[in-house]
Amino acid sequence: MAISSVSLNLVPPTPTKKLNAPHMNELMNRATSFSLHNSVECSKETSFTEESNCKRRLLMLGVGVLTASLLPASSLLAQEIPKNYSAFVDIPDGYSYYYPSDWREFDYRGHDSAFKDRYLQLQSVRVRFIPTEKKDIHDLGPMEEVITNLVKHVYAAPNQVPNIIDMQEKTIEGKNYYTFEYGLTSPNYASTSFATLAIANGRYYTLIVGANERRWRRVRNTLKVVADSFRVLDI
Repeated sequence: MAISSVSLNLVPPTPTKKLNAPHMNELMNRATSFSLHNSVECSKETSFTEESNCKRRLLMLGVGVLTASLLPASSLLAQEIPKNYSAFVDIPDGYSYYYPSDWREFDYRGHDSAFKDRYLQLQSVRVRFIPTEKKDIHDLGPMEEVITNLVKHVYAAPNQVPNIIDMQEKTIEGKNYYTFEYGLTSPNYASTSFATLAIANGRYYTLIVGANERRWRRVRNTLKVVADSFRVLDI
């Protein structure tokens, strides 16, 4: 996870191509102010390594906000963040998304970023990416074929029964995304999730947000916002 990843509860100012000194001072003041009121907290219960990483991120947070202000506007950065959500923006790794504001960040093995509900820890979102020579999600093949193969042969364990509920394709700012809803059922447990796929920057990105099947009807709309908010950024 990049140090300059930023978790925002505000909308960065509209960037300009040329910045004068007064505007730069305003951005610096805003970054400093934000770093003192940011949404990242270092818990006393964390390990020494986690605490060190957290403190390092706090030091870089103001710089990250300033950097985000200087980037070309993306749809996520330019629009107002929905109520009760925060925005996670990973500038060096080229992606961003919303997550419920009361969720907390945690380490999910093999993933670049992850957040989970403070009390219902099975409700979570995670993002990972792998290198690829493909340029677009369409290069993987037809949407139905790609998603069916993933759910049945990658996401589902041998003792789980997969079920694809819905799949959608969308294009935002010239970038293509596959988003789909699927369930996994085993003898003792069932879950439902949304996944969003995208390819950019020589990387194959995957965001997955899900919950226990028993709570799905109550949280589905909340988690759909997360899945639909995922964007890849040019780096």
